[in-house]
Amino acid sequence: MNLIDQIKQHARQNRQRIVLPESYEERTLKAADIIIEQGIADIILIDNPKSVGENARKYGLKNLEKAQIVDPAHYDKTEAYANLMVDLRKSKGLTKDEAIKLLQNPLYFATVMIKYGDADGEVAGADNATGDVLRPAFQYVKTLPGISVVSGAFLMFMKDTSFGDNGLMIFADCAVHPDPNDKELAEIAVATARTTRAIAGIEPRLAMLSFSTKGSASHEMVDKVVSATQIAKAMDPSLKIDGELQADAAIVASVGLKKAPGSEIAGKANVLIFPNLECGNISYKLVQRLAHAEAIGPILQGMAAPINDLSRGCSVDDIVDLVAITANQALGPK
Repeated sequence: MNLIDQIKQHARQNRQRIVLPESYEERTLKAADIIIEQGIADIILIDNPKSVGENARKYGLKNLEKAQIVDPAHYDKTEAYANLMVDLRKSKGLTKDEAIKLLQNPLYFATVMIKYGDADGEVAGADNATGDVLRPAFQYVKTLPGISVVSGAFLMFMKDTSFGDNGLMIFADCAVHPDPNDKELAEIAVATARTTRAIAGIEPRLAMLSFSTKGSASHEMVDKVVSATQIAKAMDPSLKIDGELQADAAIVASVGLKKAPGSEIAGKANVLIFPNLECGNISYKLVQRLAHAEAIGPILQGMAAPINDLSRGCSVDDIVDLVAITANQALGPK
């Protein structure tokens, strides 16, 4: 059983309530039908029940009647959700009328539903930009205690199984934060360790990457990585983490032994933390294309509840997989 199958099985055994706010969108509805059929999660759709029924017939979907269908215009908790929004945003001057208007937007409704405790996670982005998906999440769900930054991790499945854990590596941040400072980079490392445990079910060995290994170069960019490594250790003393390490020293045993003798991470890393988004995004795409690695993500991390963003070019299978991952995030470490 491969990792994605394991993730789906874990989700089946511990069913979570995942809300799909783009409930009018064809791929989303087809994915919801599969998820319900396979028992991966309990699905919540945000739309008019009549519209969902018409689309189900249009696309030949047989399982959507088993989903919870919520119409914001006719829902008995809409007023309670609006009151919660006003309470959370009172410093911004949000009024109840404005909150009720915002709740007509499924992306806002889904996020507040999670905050209220009526859903465990959200997957969106098939028909909305990342900023539109994340804006309500930042406003109402917010970040985990001790974490101020949201980041994006990718599961990278290598053809060469000598790397990482049997070919599996986790890369971050490859999707969200352009230029983290040392504290933010440390938070990304800690959040990625949590993702690694919760989703991959393996113990993370984190390499904080740089163009220097253990003082081989001197620069303020290197200093940031060294400082971030120290901060991450203080945040979570149980972390297996080392830095600064060059990429080859992090993943090739012979190079790690030569450049960083005595390091428990050098040559053995299964999690790579990049110093900025430019490095991370370029690296995961190069590995994906040149090494023919399978890249699954981004898995958004650092939020107080799992809210994940799809590519607008996603497939039905991508949505199914991300719902299963989101359910596992909601469950926490295996």
